Amino acid sequence: MAHWFLLGIVYLSFISLGLPDGILGVAWPAIRADMGQPLAAVGLLTITATVAAATSAWLTGRVVARVGTGAVVAGSALMTALALLGFSVAPSFAWLVLLAVPLGLGGGAVDTSLNHFVAAHYSSRHMSWLHASWGIGATAGPAIMALALAGPAGWTRGVQHLGLLQLALAALLWSSLGLWRREHARPPADDAGHGPAAAPRMPRRLALWLAPLSFLLYVSAEMGTGLWAASILVGTRGVGAAEAGFWVSVYFGSITAGRVAVGLVANRVGNRRLVRAGVCLALLGAALFAVPGAPAALSLAGLVLMGLGCAPVFPSLMHETARRFPADLARTVIGRQMMGSYAGGSLVPAAFGLLATWAGLGAVMPVVLVLLLALLAVTTALDRLT
Repeated sequence: MAHWFLLGIVYLSFISLGLPDGILGVAWPAIRADMGQPLAAVGLLTITATVAAATSAWLTGRVVARVGTGAVVAGSALMTALALLGFSVAPSFAWLVLLAVPLGLGGGAVDTSLNHFVAAHYSSRHMSWLHASWGIGATAGPAIMALALAGPAGWTRGVQHLGLLQLALAALLWSSLGLWRREHARPPADDAGHGPAAAPRMPRRLALWLAPLSFLLYVSAEMGTGLWAASILVGTRGVGAAEAGFWVSVYFGSITAGRVAVGLVANRVGNRRLVRAGVCLALLGAALFAVPGAPAALSLAGLVLMGLGCAPVFPSLMHETARRFPADLARTVIGRQMMGSYAGGSLVPAAFGLLATWAGLGAVMPVVLVLLLALLAVTTALDRLT
């Protein structure tokens, strides 16, 4: 029973991790109006939080090895909660930038440590559902902020509510530290649930860098599409802005729904097959979405297919890390993979903006296709090496 209670806490932690991720775009118009900032100032906040999260991801494996996953997650949740509560009372934009540092550090540590914990102690099914939980949080956070913006207190009340939710989670995590220590003593089960997983062989050195490269390529394709899909639909397909926004929501919703569905079959199919099938489906969807002058219906179908194809890739690659690499290396590799994810989610989509300015919006999806083809090549090579 304690095993399943801890799993519920892990899911709850990932829902909580997703809560702040989508609120900045919703709240920024009100924040910049209150603080007299230009539209582009949001970039300073996102870059600060991303650099902090990437730094945290790089260091978390060593910290977890010393103090354990439970203490890292609980401490990081508390840091995130205090940062969000600080946002709600910040007197100036400079304070928001300063508070973005602990917000990024806490989020990066939770992300990295929980990914490693679930990869080491739970099946592929639970890794898929873990990342579906993030999608639930990423959907709920903007909704909470939207409700707050409709009231008299505005964005500060929304951030305050999120901070209090994180504070309650931190209290729950601190009270459950004994469960985390007992779980570390359990041998990881294989996907069929028939006892401990076989110890991975020592991989070739190249594999230690192909693994994070695969995450950089995947997240670049997923987030680049999510960031620019609405502009492509409006600018080249004749879709209205409101309808385009709805279909971008459907794209991310298809990723979350796909992860829930994949969790039902993940243990039987296996991580590597799921990655190959997902990348191939994402390639088909991206190709349909990339067709110049295509009817809007075909473009929208391609966007949904790409979302469904993306669904198994991140969790399956992450779960397979504990099977590719020995335990002492897996923590380090997962930290590198999270760094690749943060770079892919911030730098590459921003570079797409420069590409669209120089070559037009029609150049974005062909580059996404190249990224997905490179991902297929890298994951195939990684499978051979490990």
